[in-house]
Amino acid sequence: MDEAGWNTAPKAVRNVLFIMCDQLRADHLSCYAPGSVLRTPHIDRLARMGVRFDRAYVNSAVCGPSRASYYTGRYPLSHRVTWNRVPHPIDEQYLGDYLAQAGLGCWLLGKTHHVPDPAGANARRFQIQTEGADRFWQGGFTPIERYDGHFEMGKESEYREYLQARGYDSDRPWEDYVIGSLDAQGQPASGWYMRNAPLAARVLAQDSETAYFTQRAMDFIADKGDEPWVLHLSFIKPHWPYKAPAPYNDMFGPEDATAPLRAQHERERTHPVHAAYQQHEESLSFAQDEVWRTVKPVYMGLVKQIDDEIGRLLEMLEQQGRLDDTLIVFSSDHGDLQGDHWLGEKEYFFENAVRVPLIVVDPRAQANTTRGQSSAAFVDCVDVTPTILDALGLPARPHRIEGCSLLPLLHGDSDWVRDFTVASLDYAYREARQFLGRGVNECHGLMLRDADYKYIHWQGYRPQLFDLRQDPDELHDLGADPGLETVRRRMKDALFDWKDGLKGRASESWPDVEDRTNAHERMMNILIGRW
Repeated sequence: MDEAGWNTAPKAVRNVLFIMCDQLRADHLSCYAPGSVLRTPHIDRLARMGVRFDRAYVNSAVCGPSRASYYTGRYPLSHRVTWNRVPHPIDEQYLGDYLAQAGLGCWLLGKTHHVPDPAGANARRFQIQTEGADRFWQGGFTPIERYDGHFEMGKESEYREYLQARGYDSDRPWEDYVIGSLDAQGQPASGWYMRNAPLAARVLAQDSETAYFTQRAMDFIADKGDEPWVLHLSFIKPHWPYKAPAPYNDMFGPEDATAPLRAQHERERTHPVHAAYQQHEESLSFAQDEVWRTVKPVYMGLVKQIDDEIGRLLEMLEQQGRLDDTLIVFSSDHGDLQGDHWLGEKEYFFENAVRVPLIVVDPRAQANTTRGQSSAAFVDCVDVTPTILDALGLPARPHRIEGCSLLPLLHGDSDWVRDFTVASLDYAYREARQFLGRGVNECHGLMLRDADYKYIHWQGYRPQLFDLRQDPDELHDLGADPGLETVRRRMKDALFDWKDGLKGRASESWPDVEDRTNAHERMMNILIGRW
């Protein structure tokens, strides 16, 4: 054992726990924001056990494409899931598929936002074998219980059955209890209305979504015993509806919430796409001080509950001896703007939407030198799948996977080649497109952010540019500043050089290509260009 109590003997990673939150801002964790009123000691403990990445970014600030990038290790331009509920192309492979090829399972508890493509399978007359059907239709996962939240559960839902067995007597237990409240007069008050956010959910904290799925994860791990496992525990919170059970609904007040990052000139003189997004209903709501002062304290309470539940989970892992052989990854699929830049929701390329928490804990002795450290390296959500494969000793599939394993950074190797991060947005499905009068194939945005600048390319419009050294809050758009044309050209060139490096040829490995280079010379009776 070393001085910190970590085992220094060689040991393999046998298990993987991949925890994802939904719509969690990095600045709401005390390991990322030490001065915050909101304390998250158990997630902070994870950071002390591993490495906290301070420049971790999603490659799309929308649930569906972001999660597809986490699970495939590929950027949205490659996996082609550009918005929520866009069917995932049938030729894509996921973390669970790579694990299955090595004889390993990949279990799911919670949300994935994966939408299969039965129309594509039927058009090509695919016949899916029964043995791998679940994995094929569920994006590589074997569901213990899939739960995407945000709507009433079907009658087959295990969580629905659990709630009804616990005495929540309703045909709509999610609407009536999980996001439902009672007002001062004892009348139902729906969590869909943000004005009702401070009212406690009618469900007890131990029966809420976060606690329920934590307990299911603990039961799964206990049942596995010494058998290896890979588990994706995917919480639905702190995503809207912003509804928390007691005591988390009123742990914090408006005085604890930070005001949105915004300036008046962003409303009066702004980029056309930004202006269109400000017209969305959620943006108009969060522009009102009353709204963010009502919602933010409840959001903080939801984060506090996640931290408490992770504390329960870590205690159980420690008791079971699983902290010694389990790789732990903690992250979020995107952030939440909550009034920043006069916007609600996420999607846009501002920091609190695209920057996310990412903590990776490698239990092996090779990672002892970096424990408790933070890293300023630019890392992307596409790096999670290759990191898990690397930790389990599985091949990296470099002809398909566009991310990089983070293990070298955890093992003290400072030779990290990425000096920027990239994200994309397809806003064709949003009302902003209609406000702007754009066609459905005219709504593409790309972001490149390096240590000094953030450059945003908008199809059909001038770019945006932010000087992050002088303006870290991104309040001053320099996209039309004539003095920065050289910077914009450099950033655009870097963005499209990156685009040229995407891995569209994913059906053959690199050794296959090497083997078939100039292969016609080895074929009989094929002479091309011979005199």
